[in-house]
Amino acid sequence: MNFTLLRYPSISSMILYCLSLFMGSMAMKYLLYNKTTILMWEITIIFSSPMTFPVILDPVGLTFSTIVLFISANVMMFANTYMEGDPYLNRFILLVNAFVLSMNMLIFFPHLFTLLLGWDGLGLTSFLLIIYYQNAKSLGGGLLTALTNRIGDAFILMAIALMLNQNHWIIINIWDPQPMLLTALILLAAMTKSAQIPFSSWLPAAMAAPTPVSALVHSSTLVTAGVFLLIRFYPMLHLMTWFNPSLLIVSCFTMIMAGMSAMVECDLKKIIALSTLSQLGVMMTSLGLGYVSLALFHLMTHALFKALLFLCAGNVIHVHLHNQDLRTVGNLTNQMPISSSCFIIANLALCGAPFLAGFYSKDSILELSIWYPLNMLILTLIFFGTMLTAMYSARFFVYLLISPNFFSPFININEEDNKSTVPISILTMGAIMGGAFMFWLFFPFNLSPVLPLNMKLFTIFMISLSILLTLPNLTENTINKAPTMKMKMMFFAHSYMWFLTPLSTQSIMNQPMKMSHNFLKILDQSWIEVLSSQSGHISSTSSAKLAQLLQKNTINSFLFMSLMIIPLYVFMFL
Repeated sequence: MNFTLLRYPSISSMILYCLSLFMGSMAMKYLLYNKTTILMWEITIIFSSPMTFPVILDPVGLTFSTIVLFISANVMMFANTYMEGDPYLNRFILLVNAFVLSMNMLIFFPHLFTLLLGWDGLGLTSFLLIIYYQNAKSLGGGLLTALTNRIGDAFILMAIALMLNQNHWIIINIWDPQPMLLTALILLAAMTKSAQIPFSSWLPAAMAAPTPVSALVHSSTLVTAGVFLLIRFYPMLHLMTWFNPSLLIVSCFTMIMAGMSAMVECDLKKIIALSTLSQLGVMMTSLGLGYVSLALFHLMTHALFKALLFLCAGNVIHVHLHNQDLRTVGNLTNQMPISSSCFIIANLALCGAPFLAGFYSKDSILELSIWYPLNMLILTLIFFGTMLTAMYSARFFVYLLISPNFFSPFININEEDNKSTVPISILTMGAIMGGAFMFWLFFPFNLSPVLPLNMKLFTIFMISLSILLTLPNLTENTINKAPTMKMKMMFFAHSYMWFLTPLSTQSIMNQPMKMSHNFLKILDQSWIEVLSSQSGHISSTSSAKLAQLLQKNTINSFLFMSLMIIPLYVFMFL
C-alpha cells in the first residue's frame, strides 16, 4: 500500500493539526454538556460471553487525544528539519503515525481485548523506532524496552483470563475487585509501562531513538499509557485497601531515584528522560492519594512542557552535530536565543513556577498532599522528590546556558530554520497558557484546599531553597574539584539508577547463562550425545574402519591364508 500523503513530514504534520483541532472541538462539546457516548459493536457470543468492540467518547479521552495529536503535529514539523536527508524518512514517518494511532486506540477502546491492539501496538512501534539507528546501542535499548514491556503484556493477558469470571471485558463496567490477583496484575502492567521501580531501567535506554521520537514517547504516549490505564481502572482498583498505599510507596521511591540519577547524568536526553520518570512518580503519587482528576491534569500539562524540553534539546543536539554531552555544550544564550528562552520557560514549568503549566497541576497535588492526612515519612519523600526536580533543573540550566562552550569552534551555531523554531514557539504558548486554560475548564474554583499562608507558600519556598542550594555548587571550581571515594560510590550508584540498570540486564542473565552452559556440558555434550548421534557415529566409524582393513589387499590376504591353512590341514588330517 502506498501512503503518498503521509510520505512528507509537513503533510503529516498538517493532517495531525487538523485532527487535533477536530478532537479539541469534540472535547469542548463533551465537556460543556458533561456527555459520554459509548458505541458498541457485538461481534459474536462465545459460551454466553459476548465479544464486543466498544468505543468510548468522553471528556477525559477526547481531551487527552487532543493533546497527543497536537504534540505529534509539532513533533512531525520539527522532524522536517531534524531528520532532513535521512535515507529512510518514509519508514520513520509511517512508524510515528502508527505509534500515534496505537496511543489513540488505547485511549478510546475501553475493552481489554481491543485495548491490547493499542497496548501491543505501542510496544511494537516503540521497539522499531528505538532501533531506527541500526547500531549495537540502539538494539540493546530496544530489546530492553521491548522485553520489559512484554512483562506488562503478560500481566494484561492474565488479567483477561481472570476477567472471564465476570463474563465481560469492558473496563467501565468492572466494579468487583475479586479476585485480588486481578488488581495486582493491572497494577504491575501499569508499572512496567510507566517505568516505576523496579521496571525503571528501560526508560533512559529508550533514548537511543531519534529525538523527535523521544519527544513523543516521553511526553504523551508510551510512558503515560500505564498512568492512563490506572485512571481507567481506578473505580475498581481503589476498592482494594492495599492498592493506594502500595502505589504511593512505589511512586515516591521512583520519584527520588529518578531525581538523584538526573543529578549525576551528563547525557542531554537522558536527563530529560529521568525528569519524565520523576513526573510519572508525581502522577502515580496523585493516584495513590486518590486525586484521579489531578493525575490526569498533570499528565496533560506535563506532556506540553516535556515535549517542549525535548524539542529544545533536539535543536541543541542538531546544531552541535548530534553531540549529546551536557559538559561540552554551553553558552547558548547568544547563539540560540529562541531555543534558550523556550528552554527556560519549559524548565520553570517543570519546577512548578507560578502561573506556568506545571504550576496549576503540580502545586495542586503538593498542596493536597499537605492537606491529606498522610504519614510524615511519605510527605517528606514527596517534597524531597520535588526539591530534586528543582535541583537537576537548575543544573541543566547552568550547564546549557551559562557555562562555557567546549565544543569545536568551527561550527556555525544558529537557529535560522523556521521548521524547527515554529513548533518550539507553539509548544511554548501551550506551556505558558495550557495549564491555566485546562484548570479553568476542568476544575471548579472551590477545589483548592483551604490552608494557612505558611503551608500555601511551603511548596514555592522548598523549590526556591533547593535552587539556591544548588547554584553555588555549580561553580567552575566546584565542578572541577576531584571527587572523594564516597562521592565516587554515590555517583556510581545513582548513575546506574540504584543499580537497576545492571540488575535488569547483565546480572539477570549471568546465572541463567552459567546454568545453561553447565547443562550443555553435562547433557547435550555428554551422555545424551553418546547415547544418540555420537554413539551411532562412533560405532559406524569403527565398523567402517574394520571393513576397510578386511577389504584392503583382499586377494593377497586370501592367498596368504590359503598357503598357511592348506599345509596345516594336510598335516592334521592325512
